[in-house]
Amino acid sequence: MSEELQELGALIAAKRPDCVLGWDVCLGELSVDVAPSNIAGLVEFLKSDTACKFSTLVDITAVDYPDRPKRFEIVYHFLSMFQNHRVRLKMAIREDEIVPSITDVHPSANWFEREIFDMFGILFSGHPDLRRILTDYGFRGYPLRKDFPTTGYVELRYDEAQKRVVYEPVKLVQEYRQFDFMSPWEGAEYILPGDEKGEGAT
Repeated sequence: MSEELQELGALIAAKRPDCVLGWDVCLGELSVDVAPSNIAGLVEFLKSDTACKFSTLVDITAVDYPDRPKRFEIVYHFLSMFQNHRVRLKMAIREDEIVPSITDVHPSANWFEREIFDMFGILFSGHPDLRRILTDYGFRGYPLRKDFPTTGYVELRYDEAQKRVVYEPVKLVQEYRQFDFMSPWEGAEYILPGDEKGEGAT
């Protein structure tokens, strides 16, 4: 299988030098680093080429690396049921970069790209309906960015007097923001039933 993936990686790189930056086979998986300029063309090639036939889009997700100049990495997973192969495309982009949508090639990318927009704030050009999908339309921020606070910015509750849901700034007393990361078993000063028997035996 590894040799087949090596051949496949070399084939993709040879046929699409316009967008393949590099590739690698690790732990039995083929990963291809790609440029965003012609991602839709590459995906169309992977779908239609007889040696590839990656007809199934499994997932699209993103990863946030705040310290990198190209902060985000978009990751595509494709499956070829004809060749029994999988391929992972990894595409590094800047925070302000707009990525071409692949919904024309794989309509199922619609909700994946909407989720990435909702969670990371990454924009996709050519998407037919790019709006939030998991959070509320008035939600502030992007929850899967590393700099998003774990408490969020606002909280909502039902106000009985106003008979509607209201949004308010998050209010947490300071002690709830401090964590010592100690497990419940560390530093415990209490005696569990039966511990006295162990002391008497020594």
